[in-house]
Amino acid sequence: MTRIIPSLWYAEKADEAAAFYAALLPDSRVDSVTSLPADSPSGPAGSVKVVSFTLLGRPFMAMSAGPFERFNHAISFMIECDGQEEVDRLWDALSEGGEVEQCGWLRDRYGVSWQIVPKALGEMMMDPDRTKAARVAQAMMTMVKLDVAELKRAYHGA
Repeated sequence: MTRIIPSLWYAEKADEAAAFYAALLPDSRVDSVTSLPADSPSGPAGSVKVVSFTLLGRPFMAMSAGPFERFNHAISFMIECDGQEEVDRLWDALSEGGEVEQCGWLRDRYGVSWQIVPKALGEMMMDPDRTKAARVAQAMMTMVKLDVAELKRAYHGA
C-alpha cells in the first residue's frame, strides 16, 4: 500500500527530538536510529543519523544532517487535545527551550512548528451560528496558549 511519511530535517539531535516527542504522545515510539557509514558523502561516520519513529500510531522519519538554511516553516503538526490539562502538558513540554507564538502555535527547541489546539475549538469554529464562531475566533486571536474556558466563554457570549 502506498503511504505518506512525514520527514523532518534537523541540524542535529534528530534522535533526541524523536525520543522527546515519543515520550509525550501515546502510541508513540522510536523504531530505529541508524548512523550513515563512513563512506557517506553527507559527512563523517556517525555524523548523519536517520531516525524512524511513530507518533500517535503514524510513521515519521527524521534526519540529523547539519544546517539546512532553506527549511520551510510553512509545515506544522497540529495536536487536537481533549481538554485544558492536555493542552497545558503538551504546550509546556514542547515550548520549553523553544519559541511561543500566537493562537496556539509554537516552535520547539528543535525548530519544529506545532499547533496545540483543544478539540472544542474546531467544534465551536464550525458552529452554524457564525456569530458564536466569530466570537471564538476573536478570542483565539488574543491568546498565545489556548485557554479552553475562555474560548467557551466567548462562544456563549459571556
